[in-house]
Amino acid sequence: MNGEEKAKTLFPILPSATGMVRMAAQAEHVDDGHDVEFCGMKVSGILNRSVSKRMHWMAWSINPYRGCEFGCRYCYARYTHEFLAPKDGPAEGQPDFHDPEIFERKIFVKENAAWLLEQELRRLERQGHITDEIALGTATDPWQPIERRQKVTRSLLEVLARRSGIRLGIVTKSTLILRDLDLLQEIARKSVLVVHLTITTPDVELARKLEPRAPRPDLRLATLQKLRQAGIIVGVLNSPLLPGITDTMTAIDRIAKLSADHGACFFAANPLFLKPCSRPTYLSFVHEHFPDLEPEYARRFQDRDFADKAYATRLSAMVSAICRKHGLNKRAMDSLLSQETAQKIPSAAVREPVQRQLFG
Repeated sequence: MNGEEKAKTLFPILPSATGMVRMAAQAEHVDDGHDVEFCGMKVSGILNRSVSKRMHWMAWSINPYRGCEFGCRYCYARYTHEFLAPKDGPAEGQPDFHDPEIFERKIFVKENAAWLLEQELRRLERQGHITDEIALGTATDPWQPIERRQKVTRSLLEVLARRSGIRLGIVTKSTLILRDLDLLQEIARKSVLVVHLTITTPDVELARKLEPRAPRPDLRLATLQKLRQAGIIVGVLNSPLLPGITDTMTAIDRIAKLSADHGACFFAANPLFLKPCSRPTYLSFVHEHFPDLEPEYARRFQDRDFADKAYATRLSAMVSAICRKHGLNKRAMDSLLSQETAQKIPSAAVREPVQRQLFG
């Protein structure tokens, strides 16, 4: 499948890869961060139809930004910048969008996002698809630092908060989500809202190397607790599990216990997968910080991007056992709750039997 075909499959609202290249070329500078440039991008849609087999629960995805400041070494979404690359290579003085580091160095702010979402939701309502599952933040963190100034994500939440019957799943690492607690509560009151807080490791030193510009894991746990105290359905994604680093029983048990102690409604963990776009960045991290593991990674990912079935099965069984131990439940978005059911979840005693009935 060539780049243009990939673009049509993954981003069907956008007309073609050529169109995205033009959008990138016409993007105007709007802001600067630490070693980061932000450009405004005129897009023709904000809702993308999902074709992901891994995230089968969602029908649509929303990403307010293209690119992400957090710079997570394992990030699978770096490939999305490749669709912005001209076929004949970058012009003089222009970035090479095939360079995976550009994903965290040149970030695009999608313009008129709230207006576009309003129009697209109206279309879904006319077609009777307003209850299709929507995921916010699948390829970029909606609350990365630039959101403090640009407020694109908040504008999208304002649109969603005016509707009822939405089924919304959010994925983030950011503590900034608490800024928008008022809108999250309004959405949760009218619709089904489930927040997935990614915490890859509770080890602050490791997290800083692995996710250099993301909030510390202890701050994410505090955010989890505050969201639960506000009555929001929220759980932890302990993903990806890194071979030889975070995939042990001890490591997973530690983060699961912390998740339960801070009130998580559910807990999930999946093995690392390395697509070509993320290999150089992640393997350089292994080379620098875990050189003894290089032969193991070469063996595991020599001829595949995803974990082998036996390894994935062992991890799945391990995670299930740990969840039972700590009274945690399955990931909520695997079987989205009705509004009536969601309202029954207690904000404090989140590990009581009633919650296990709702999420089990």
